[in-house]
Amino acid sequence: MPRLKLTLEYDGKNFHGWQLQAKTNERTVQGVIQEAFAKLPGEHKNLRAAGRTDAGVHAVAMVTHVDTTTTIPNEKLTLALNAHLPEDVRVYTVENVADDFDAQFDCLYRRYVYKMKLARDHFRGTALERGRVLFLFQALDVPKMQEAARFFEGTHDFTSLATQETRETVRTVHQCELELKGRELNLHIAADGFLRNMVRAVVGTLLEVGEGKLQPEDITKILNAKDRSKAGQNAPPHGLYFVEAGYTAWVRRET
Repeated sequence: MPRLKLTLEYDGKNFHGWQLQAKTNERTVQGVIQEAFAKLPGEHKNLRAAGRTDAGVHAVAMVTHVDTTTTIPNEKLTLALNAHLPEDVRVYTVENVADDFDAQFDCLYRRYVYKMKLARDHFRGTALERGRVLFLFQALDVPKMQEAARFFEGTHDFTSLATQETRETVRTVHQCELELKGRELNLHIAADGFLRNMVRAVVGTLLEVGEGKLQPEDITKILNAKDRSKAGQNAPPHGLYFVEAGYTAWVRRET
């Protein structure tokens, strides 16, 4: 069966993550895409994504692959799929790829952005951007948070930042940079792979640095402890966006 590469976006608010839940009825992104394919002619199987986002997490450029016998041209297939998809999921490119292309296992890095906004005594946007951005009403030392973020870069055991993880816990973080533009505070983070809730735990830990509960140099101690209780709590999922799946070697870029 020919293999296609799909790039899509979704609003994670009403999804129980990407992964199809075989034994439950939770709504998942993989599930609704498979349902859309089932309404089209041909046989379709092996739908897999570059990353398995958790419940409530969004994506602006999730890469997936699927094997299909459909004869619908790619441009029309995009329209056909979107006609059968709910409004919170949209496929925006469909491409032919080699039969051995694998969206998950060929991916060399994944990149996320966690979006926050400094809202202390400044409430503009808090009604319109709810569910998209984490609003921060506490006083924060942003320069210290920016300094601390760099300690996550490199190859480390991230056990202290993972939730109920059974996989190998060593990961290489290529970039962990906190960008401040006006009141917008965005964490840009890229790695060869992420553990469950790892990015949200990084954000929660950086917030503790900003509040003065931790110092930037404490990040090294937290990583070495391999103890989840030593790091900050998981930040809420609604500020997290999957933004890129990379299939060439990582090249650092300016935020």
